[in-house]
Amino acid sequence: MVHPTGASVTRLNAAPRQVSFHRSELSVILQLYGRMVALGEWRDYGISMLRDVAVFAIFRRAAEHPLYRIEKRPALAGRQGQYAVIGMDGRILKRGHDLRTVLRVLEKKLIRAVED
Repeated sequence: MVHPTGASVTRLNAAPRQVSFHRSELSVILQLYGRMVALGEWRDYGISMLRDVAVFAIFRRAAEHPLYRIEKRPALAGRQGQYAVIGMDGRILKRGHDLRTVLRVLEKKLIRAVED
């Protein structure tokens, strides 16, 4: 960006080219993922980093649709919260500002899997 005086100016609040999960966010997600893999509930995952959203997709088998999608949408951080867990049918199971709190909806499934 060029300032009217001709000086070069860097925009500090420029939108990122793509949304991604931070290392600390991935750590929280992978802890849950590891427990569910150990129980045999989940077997594969995929990560997509797009312009508006980062998605961690969880699969029972690699060739099917994801069981769950964990999405990060920074544009919603000031409203409903930037994190969401979405089911296979597209329903939002939980949305919020804190990733650990949002993932609790999946931990309920973990507790049920242990009890079965």
